[in-house]
Formats: sequence, C-alpha cells, structure tokens
Amino acid sequence: MITYLYFIALVALIAAVLYGLGVKAKLWKTGILISLIFLAGGWGIYAFHFQQIFVKRYGGVMTIQVPDGQRHIGITWKDDNMWIENYDPKTNRCIFSEYSRGNVLQGRVVIENCNPLMPQN
Repeated sequence: MITYLYFIALVALIAAVLYGLGVKAKLWKTGILISLIFLAGGWGIYAFHFQQIFVKRYGGVMTIQVPDGQRHIGITWKDDNMWIENYDPKTNRCIFSEYSRGNVLQGRVVIENCNPLMPQN
C-alpha cells in the first residue's frame, strides 16, 4: 500500500507543477521540463532507495523472477538487503543471491553438491 501512496504523491506533485507553471503561469515548457525531472527523480529514488525499505518495513510491493531452471527455496533479510536462495537441479547447486537497493546483484554464494529438495537416505 505504501508503494501506491508514494506514486500517488509523486503524480500529485507533478500535476501541481503542471497546473501551477502550465495553466496559471503559462510556462508550459518549463512546467513539462520540471515535471519530467520530478518523474525521473521520483522513479530513481524509489528504485534505488525506497523499494526494499517499503517492502521490508511497511508492506510494499516488489517482484523478483526466479531464473529459468531453478527452484526457489527461501528468502531472508540482512539489514535492508534481501538474500534469496534458489536451487539449480541441473548442476546440483544452491545459489544464494543478495539484492541490495535498486535490485542490483551485490553478492552471490554457491554451494556445490547441494540437494535440498531430495530426501536424505
């Protein structure tokens, strides 16, 4: 929900700039330029700073795709970074991937001969 509120506030800010500079002051070029700057800046701030904070602390929305051929095992948080564990049955490896702010892959730990989905004999 917080994610939607953030973008509603961003759209309201852009609408206020367009109304104030475009409609009232008749400075459409300036209004559109400032609105585009706010749009790019607002999206960038969300993607590279707020997204994981919103998801972890306030119940925000985030989507991450499991790579083809892998199976998802688990997820955990370390500070504001997310660690995702997937299993690759073709190579019999467990892959822990760290996603920091901005969904930039920061770290990776690979465990060889890991077979968590098969029962132990």
